[in-house]
Amino acid sequence: MGTVASDRQQHMMSGTGSRHPIQQGAKTSFAHNETRGFIAIACVLRPQGRKGEVLAEILTDFPERFENLERAFLDQPGASPRAVTVEDAWFHKGKVVLKFAGASSIDDAEKLRGRYVLVLEEERIALSDHQYYLSDLEGCQVVVEGEGPGRVVGTVTEVQKTGGVDLLHVSDGTREVLVPFAKAICKVIDPEARLIVIDPPEDLLDLNQG
Repeated sequence: MGTVASDRQQHMMSGTGSRHPIQQGAKTSFAHNETRGFIAIACVLRPQGRKGEVLAEILTDFPERFENLERAFLDQPGASPRAVTVEDAWFHKGKVVLKFAGASSIDDAEKLRGRYVLVLEEERIALSDHQYYLSDLEGCQVVVEGEGPGRVVGTVTEVQKTGGVDLLHVSDGTREVLVPFAKAICKVIDPEARLIVIDPPEDLLDLNQG
């Protein structure tokens, strides 16, 4: 199984103290070849109302995108996502209510329970400097700066929210180390190359084993 990105972002820390608030994105599992090129912005929880509306959990740091959302896709296990027209959307108690064309009853809405609402990856919101989508960090190879061709530490498997400096879980398949996601340590972040270059303090990689 692979993953499709939720529309969450991660802020790069300026140091090891103060920071911008971030939200940890939900990790959404799909068969990778079915959802390549899509990101999840919501997950249908249950019917809401009697005319086909559904209540959905918001999986984006940009909920304002629902205000003008006219087209989306619904995941279909074993098949490519299905395009749907969004007739209406409004917020309700921290979640979003969605009305899709073709869904006009509680039974229609019930069939959508558990489905992920997707948009094309190319429609992701552009981020500011030092901000990264979680999916752009997960899967990156982490190497140590200045050690010849680069000592490979492992691959980022998770980004952990801590309430302070967030942590990259980095695994080489046999052990896991925790690397603070801070400018002072993460010197180069190149999501396109799937690479993060770090300059860790002495003994950090030995002390921060998970």
